[in-house]
Amino acid sequence: MSLRKGWARGALGVLLLTSALAGLAYWRQSPTRGLPYRDRFSAGTAEEWKAMGGTWELSGGMMRNESDERGAKLMTGSRFWHNYSVEADVYLLGPTGDAGLVIRSGNEEEGVNAYSGYYAGVRTADNSLVLGRAEHGWMEITRPLVPAGSVRAFQWYHLKLMAYECHIVASVSSSPRVGRTMLEIHDPDCIATGRIGLRSYSSGGIWRNVQVRSASRQDLAALLGEGGSDAASQSRMTQNLPSGESGPLVAEQRELIPTPANTRSIASLLFASSAHPEVASIRGVVVLTQPRLYVQDSTGGVYVPNPRAPLLKVGDEVEVTGEVHPGDYSSMMEDAAVRVLWARTPVPPVAVTVSQASTGHYDATFIEIRGHLSGKEHGPADTLVLNMDEGPQSFRAILNPGRSDALFGQLKPNSTLRLRGICVVDPSLTNDLTPFVLLLRSNEDLEMIAGPPWWNPGHVIALCLAALLLALIGVVLHHRVENWRLHAILEERGRLAHEMHDTLAQSFAGIGFQLQAIRNSLPTELTELQQQLELASNLVRHSHEEARRSIASLRTEKLESRDILLVLQISAQRMVEGGSVQVIAERQGDSRPLPLRTADSLFRIGQEAIANAVRHAAPTEIRIRLTWLENAVRLEVEDNGTGFVTGNHLLGFGIRGMRRRAQSASAVLRIDSAPQRGTRVIAEAALPPRHTLFTWPKLLWQHAVEYWINARTARTVGSHSYRG
Repeated sequence: MSLRKGWARGALGVLLLTSALAGLAYWRQSPTRGLPYRDRFSAGTAEEWKAMGGTWELSGGMMRNESDERGAKLMTGSRFWHNYSVEADVYLLGPTGDAGLVIRSGNEEEGVNAYSGYYAGVRTADNSLVLGRAEHGWMEITRPLVPAGSVRAFQWYHLKLMAYECHIVASVSSSPRVGRTMLEIHDPDCIATGRIGLRSYSSGGIWRNVQVRSASRQDLAALLGEGGSDAASQSRMTQNLPSGESGPLVAEQRELIPTPANTRSIASLLFASSAHPEVASIRGVVVLTQPRLYVQDSTGGVYVPNPRAPLLKVGDEVEVTGEVHPGDYSSMMEDAAVRVLWARTPVPPVAVTVSQASTGHYDATFIEIRGHLSGKEHGPADTLVLNMDEGPQSFRAILNPGRSDALFGQLKPNSTLRLRGICVVDPSLTNDLTPFVLLLRSNEDLEMIAGPPWWNPGHVIALCLAALLLALIGVVLHHRVENWRLHAILEERGRLAHEMHDTLAQSFAGIGFQLQAIRNSLPTELTELQQQLELASNLVRHSHEEARRSIASLRTEKLESRDILLVLQISAQRMVEGGSVQVIAERQGDSRPLPLRTADSLFRIGQEAIANAVRHAAPTEIRIRLTWLENAVRLEVEDNGTGFVTGNHLLGFGIRGMRRRAQSASAVLRIDSAPQRGTRVIAEAALPPRHTLFTWPKLLWQHAVEYWINARTARTVGSHSYRG
């Protein structure tokens, strides 16, 4: 019955565990887990978004990509999302290119169209809403339609993209007063599930109010109904996915603006007069917009504080006209007007060493550098500051808060980092603590080359603690195994005691009864025969008592759950029952649990000492004393009997048994006696100390030393034996 119950409980446990795992898997793969979703850009949080190219950063509660990189993406969401819609406000930062939303995306990588999914965006090259499918390649599956008012840079558009089954619908509007332009496709071999993303192509962009909701057939019908409500203000196209047709290629357009005659190189500004500031014009590429504006050309960089400029992005070719203030290593242009000439690819960084950057020759220049992270902290305006060093040189790197918060928390001291940013030697940023600081544009300008080395003080301490814990577990398991083995021995002894009681002792009792019956039936004149029967009866009675005593010594007395002093007192009282011997039990010190082997050995020694006193010493008093020392326990059995002269005759069977039991428990046995002065048997056994976290290393060291000494002794003995 118990076996069936065990199987039933096991089957129920397996069923519950399987159900829990199945429920967890279903929850993780649920197509609506995490929906509805709304971005937390306004709260300065974007930890759930992952960048694939570009320079994505939070600014003013909006997500901003200042890079003109083709196909820069920022992804989030669940790969199991199925029927849903995503919408957001989109703002283009360049006169060419496009920006928009990705839906049902998967297998994302860095690179142009390096993902599988659908994309809808607004494009300035042909003033259109474009909808297409990417499969690590690009195919526009509808013709672009021109929204009312066309598509312009530096203007907000509200873009919505819905996927329901194999219907993909995109709509865009520049304002509530302007009609929507809508595109719908039906893709028979559609991508069924995927994440969402923000994407730009050859243009930077800004996104805000990103929202994702589950979509139903009614939502699809309602969105399609918007496209047909007013033919004059709405534009809609429905198209099936063409087979093997590519969409039109969009050529990047640039407006070539002639260079003014008075334009100077940035390096030449260092030679301007500091006493009489002059107005000059320079032409360069924007390398940083937040928290400062820096412009760079092939000769160097310049800082432009508080410019009069449109919304700029990294990579814009600009013309700056302002008042020149030369510095030691770079110049500053105040009261400057900035004019955007065209958009171009951001300039690559200059790879330098920390020593080269410390000279100041790369001030206001976009550089790439590597170093070791020595610490991190929060700076003014919630900026994130990385304290770096490389050899004898130190510097600091500053990141803007927002998306960098999650990366900042993951960085560990002593990591090796590769950084890209603007080298600045301005004392207002360095605080005269380091020769320069590096202003990073976004998370993508920070790359971890190698983590901190494993062998650091914290890990070594953790390893030592783990080793101590494993040693502690090993010692505990060893004691457990020893206790289990001793329990098995005691159970076997108990079984033997019961078998002896049921056979040998009962046989003695039967023989004694039969001899007594024969003696009672004999005639009284057979005196000699009666004496022989009386002697035989006495022998049987004595043998019966010895058998009972042996059986009693084999039985388990439950010492692990009872007091050893109490058990000895009860055993002594049984031995002297009916006589005039007084049994006194005494306890000294604070008692504590005894190991089972120690308790059993002390009990048997005490039992033998009491039996010897009762049989041989004719005492009137037996005193049993149990004393608890700091790391030992002492048992004393003392009687006031006849005593004896200690010597070689102490090698009797009972005393040899006591010595053997003392050796098995690593105890010390001593017997003090003198004629007419009684006998005292003392057994003292060591107890395991009460270990703490601080005493375990000492104990392990003692065991190691003892093991080494024993091993060395064994090798020495073996060597001598071999030589002999």
